[in-house]
Amino acid sequence: MMRRLTTWFPVVLLALLAAVTFWLDREVQPPEMGPSGKLRHDPDYIVDGLAATQIGPDGKPLRKLHAKRMTHYADDDSTVLEAPTLVSFQNDVPSVTVTAKSALLSANGQTVDLQEDVRLVRAARADRGVLIMETSQLHVEPEKHTARTERPVRIYDANMLITAVGLESNSESRILRLLSNVRGQYDKNPRAR
Repeated sequence: MMRRLTTWFPVVLLALLAAVTFWLDREVQPPEMGPSGKLRHDPDYIVDGLAATQIGPDGKPLRKLHAKRMTHYADDDSTVLEAPTLVSFQNDVPSVTVTAKSALLSANGQTVDLQEDVRLVRAARADRGVLIMETSQLHVEPEKHTARTERPVRIYDANMLITAVGLESNSESRILRLLSNVRGQYDKNPRAR
């Protein structure tokens, strides 16, 4: 009996959480406007100190998201994150941490626009050190596994420094394309940048 209860407890807890979430969503929705009125771009909810973890089928974390504040807007279903930090974990690849001063997520998370002090850090591998990419803006389409910017980019590790204007990246194919004004520097003797 106890084993059966232990097995069904997570399912019942998730169902209860889904029902509460549905009810809460209904309660915070703004009243419908008449045909002549327009919906204003006012937040329908704000979360301070956001911390979320996406768990994979094996029970291990896939992604962790932290933000100082999350603000959601009902009129266009967009979300603004202040000081977001996203850590992505994959079994065969070192973790990647992305930070920025702000991020705008479109409806359904189809696009993410990271703004100001965008920094991507790939953790060290057994054969390679930490790799860092910095820019002022980065447009990401998670479902397509792409990221791009038209702004200046700086990519470096202990031995090399690459600067360019514009970048296109595909995390699935692992192809990174630098668009213009590409300059590189390699130094056999590692140093801090």
